[in-house]
Amino acid sequence: MTAPSNPTACLLIIGDEVLSGRTQDANLQYIARRLGEIGIPLREARVIPDDRAVIVATVNEVRAKYDHVFTTGGIGPTHDDITSECIAEAFGVPWEPHPEAWARLENYYRSRNPPGEFNAARQRMATMPRGATLIDNVVSLAPGFTMGNVHVLAGVPRICQAMFEALAPRLRGGPPVVSRTVHAHGLMEGRIAEGLAEIQRRWPEVSIGSYPYYRPEGGGGVAVVAKGTDPDQVQAAARDVAAFMRAAGGQPVEGEPA
Repeated sequence: MTAPSNPTACLLIIGDEVLSGRTQDANLQYIARRLGEIGIPLREARVIPDDRAVIVATVNEVRAKYDHVFTTGGIGPTHDDITSECIAEAFGVPWEPHPEAWARLENYYRSRNPPGEFNAARQRMATMPRGATLIDNVVSLAPGFTMGNVHVLAGVPRICQAMFEALAPRLRGGPPVVSRTVHAHGLMEGRIAEGLAEIQRRWPEVSIGSYPYYRPEGGGGVAVVAKGTDPDQVQAAARDVAAFMRAAGGQPVEGEPA
C-alpha cells in the first residue's frame, strides 16, 4: 500500500499488433520500474486497439482517474498510427503541425546525405494536438509529447525508453517505492498463505505479494515481495516473512530465485 502523497499512473499500450500476439510488449516492465523509482506507482495497465473511439474514450476515462497517463505506440508515419490524432480529439483541440517538431524533422531530413524527403508520412510525426509539449527523442529524433497529464511515447522499446528518460526530470513523484524479495525453494504457496495474511495485517502500509515459481531442473518454490514507500517498514515486513518461512520448514533466501 502506498502513502497518500504519491501520485499515481496508468499505462495504455496501444496497438493491434500487441493484441494479435504478433508483437510482444517490452515497455510495461521498464516504465513500471522507473515510475516506482520516481515515486509514481503504476496502478493500471491496459492494452487497447488502434481504434479511434476506443482510444479517445479510454484516454478520457483514465486521465480523470490518475495523476499521470502514459501511452506507448501509434505515433509513427503510417496510416494506422492514430494515437496523436486521438489525443487531440480527447482534449478537444486541433491536430495541427507543431512548429518546433516540424522544424526539427524538416531540417533533419533535408540535411541528410543524400537529402531525404520530408513527405506527408513523415509530416504526420510532426503533427500534434495544439498546446502539446515535446518529449525529446535522442534515438530517431521524432518526438513524443505531453498533453495535460497524458504523456505520449513511441512503441519501439529503445525509443520509448529514451523518451521516458527525457521526460523523467519533469515528473514530480513522491517517496520512491522500494521492495524486498524473499524466496524459499521447495516451499509451496498454499503452505504459507494464512501466515502471509497475518503479516499483511501487521504491516498495512506495505504491499505483500506471493509468487510461486517452477524451474525445469530442481522444482519450484515461492517468492514473496514486500513493497512500499517506507524502507524500514518494508525491511521489517521482509524479515517477518523470512522468519515465517523458516518456521514453516523452508530455507528463506533474500533476493529473486535464480
